[in-house]
Amino acid sequence: MAERPILYSFRRCPYAMRARMAITISQTPVRLREVLLRAKPPEMLAHGETVPVLVDGDAVIAQSLDIMHWALAKHDPENWLISAKDPLIAQNDGAFKHHLDRYKYHSRYADTDAMAHRAEGLRHLENLNARLKDAPFLAGDQRGFVDVALFPFVRQFRIPDMAWFDALPLMPLRTWLAGMMGSALFEGVMVKYPVWKETGQEIEFPRRLMGI
Repeated sequence: MAERPILYSFRRCPYAMRARMAITISQTPVRLREVLLRAKPPEMLAHGETVPVLVDGDAVIAQSLDIMHWALAKHDPENWLISAKDPLIAQNDGAFKHHLDRYKYHSRYADTDAMAHRAEGLRHLENLNARLKDAPFLAGDQRGFVDVALFPFVRQFRIPDMAWFDALPLMPLRTWLAGMMGSALFEGVMVKYPVWKETGQEIEFPRRLMGI
């Protein structure tokens, strides 16, 4: 029997979150190696600069969206792939991520107006809110690829000022975010694991969850 693929992951990375969520929903077995971004292991760096990185034999997948596709191509029980080409994904990974970084991590960027970037990011959230007025999920009646691809980044946007975010007049968006955050799927992928390089411990992932 072939060995399970290796997934290099960092628990709090939004890119790694969405990869782990797709792997979990597909129930595709991997060996998870938890890493520290401040001390990236050379074994991972031989394949990719940052998490997530999936090593499947001679194949290396170093982009989170590609890892999602890889897992869902094996098993897609909720038909997530139907919404995999939604243009919101490119908007999230492009302009929104640009403004998110300069809002949440403004001290890393010289001459950055964090509030200006927050205002630009809010425009993206307003677009999401408009769609969510018509359905509970961005993908429609059920969560899909687009929901999982975007949700970790919207969650990050909330973190710098939760009181401000939670007072936004964007009830459909806030309801969607709360539901995604409270799901068994998300809670399951956010279990804290020991750092692989420190312990040598690989995690058999995913663990089967009820109600994911």
